Amino acid sequence: MGSQVSKPLEFSKIAAPPDTAAAPAKPAPPATPGAPTSPAEHNWLKTCWSCRVLSGLGLMGAGGYVYWEARKPMKMGYPPGPWTITKMVIGISIATWGIVVMTHPKGRAYHQ
Repeated sequence: MGSQVSKPLEFSKIAAPPDTAAAPAKPAPPATPGAPTSPAEHNWLKTCWSCRVLSGLGLMGAGGYVYWEARKPMKMGYPPGPWTITKMVIGISIATWGIVVMTHPKGRAYHQ
């Protein structure tokens, strides 16, 4: 009942590659687009409203922070350079990503 650190290291053998002379297995036919393939692939962002709000607000907050930090030198009177403009665009992009996560426009087709 000790930790992994106190146990001696065990080196496992790597399995030999399968015989390449055998015929390859036929791949499964692709699933129809737009239909979920199995319940195991159910996306939590499609159904969990609180998860979408929390993720969206977190991204919007991070984007706002990046944007306002990029504007600090401008408020002190320094002219904006290319890096400042790039940071502002990245901040706006992150905040927009948060809005998209919250509104979830593509997932509307999956709601019942």
